[in-house]
Amino acid sequence: MQSYTIGQAARLLGVSPDTARRWADAGRVATHRDETGRRVIDGRDLADFAVEVGQSGGGGGGEDEPSYTSARNAFPGIVTAVRLGDVAAQVEIQAGPHRLVSLLTREAVEELGLEVGVRATARVKATSVHVDRG
Repeated sequence: MQSYTIGQAARLLGVSPDTARRWADAGRVATHRDETGRRVIDGRDLADFAVEVGQSGGGGGGEDEPSYTSARNAFPGIVTAVRLGDVAAQVEIQAGPHRLVSLLTREAVEELGLEVGVRATARVKATSVHVDRG
């Protein structure tokens, strides 16, 4: 099971490390100590918490890590659900307050090792964007 430090969790949740630490101190998300004594959060626990924070409107405004890609609309987050079919798959990522759902091949999901609690970045590139008022 992948674990995340408070700082890593903060980046994925789109909040400051101090906010993530306060949430952990308040018991909103479970932490434990790793072999080096650092406080860490299990990936599945962080995924569940990311959904909770996203649904409540908390988080947001985090910075993306440097990357080497032409796709500029990047949403770093954590995988919160994976639904596998025979050929296709649906992956949900919670990126701060944003929930993104992507349809891709089962083969791609398996090659990337995508499962609940794993860090992933959704990159969005579109030829047409619609904006509604309100």
